[in-house]
Amino acid sequence: MATFISHSAAETEALGEQWAKEARAGWVIGLSGELGAGKTQLARGLARGLGSPARVHSPTFALLNEYRGGRWPVFHLDLYRLEGPEEIIGAGLEIYLTNPPGVAVVEWIERWTDRATGDGRRARLVCRGETEREIIYEDSRA
Repeated sequence: MATFISHSAAETEALGEQWAKEARAGWVIGLSGELGAGKTQLARGLARGLGSPARVHSPTFALLNEYRGGRWPVFHLDLYRLEGPEEIIGAGLEIYLTNPPGVAVVEWIERWTDRATGDGRRARLVCRGETEREIIYEDSRA
């Protein structure tokens, strides 16, 4: 387990770019944290680090945004509006949580509790001040 202290949105994005250097196809990066904790900023940095030219924004209402044009496609999911595994499966999102055909970044991963995710990383983002975030993360293996 590792901890990173971010003092700005730019530092959170830079951490995502750093993670992109390690990411492989099939990775699921699960993010937890309150609204405004920086989950989308981390996803933005990851997509940029993988070479995607797309403008990354939260998929809260779409549930899934795909970003192509980089080393691998990035599948950015937001499970906030879904109540649990049944709704996630019903929405056809299970593949992105178990074996994505690229790299999946999943906000509100805790909505998928009790289910195995693919190889990747889990992170919890905690607000420690107006711009400071504590990001606690570890790698996982399916």
